[in-house]
Amino acid sequence: MPEWVVAPWYWANIHTWATALVHLNARVQVQGLEHVPRRGPLIVASNHLSLADPPIITAVVPRRIVWMAKKELFDIPGLGLAFHLFGCLPVRRFEADLGALREARRVLERGLALGMFPEGTRSGRPGMNRAWPGTALLALQTGAPVLPVGIMGSEHIRLPGDIVAFLRLRRYPVRVVIGRPFTLPRPERLRTAQVERATEAIMARIAGLLDPPYRGVYARVVAEAMEGKE
Repeated sequence: MPEWVVAPWYWANIHTWATALVHLNARVQVQGLEHVPRRGPLIVASNHLSLADPPIITAVVPRRIVWMAKKELFDIPGLGLAFHLFGCLPVRRFEADLGALREARRVLERGLALGMFPEGTRSGRPGMNRAWPGTALLALQTGAPVLPVGIMGSEHIRLPGDIVAFLRLRRYPVRVVIGRPFTLPRPERLRTAQVERATEAIMARIAGLLDPPYRGVYARVVAEAMEGKE
């Protein structure tokens, strides 16, 4: 989809029904907005609880975010067109989708923000799952800063069923915590062990923004980091 179509469509919708829908379904509390760089390439990396996470983060982060979304969504009539119009990138999950990684690098080369959920799929409950290496691989290859985001409470929002939640006047409390952006040192040659360490570093930053019940498999990493500061 050409940029001259995507950009105005994105902002027109984000500033109207999309933001309204988020705030009709959730009472969103945001911390750390001052950490968001206003321009330049950026990888927005978050934990993933529910389908509500992308619209919530999109509504509160003051940057246009190009989300990587599972390819199956683009095959749904009507919805697939909407994902294309919003500039989302289809990705085959749980495998090395080299085409999607190339498109993601182009997004960063254009100075845009790329939205990723390193876990690859939503957990549906508090507690992070083990991450896939794609986010770390992109950060190492491009040198783009990573903006860690922690989201809590969105597991209670069950889209698409809760699209009409506002008719019941029920809004779920959701917290979004944004950490400081950081960069990973670019190695001369990428090796599996380096990507694994980088993945662990990214997930530790995200987990450190979350309350303990939401840290899941990365609770130990956060505990060890806290012990090292004492």
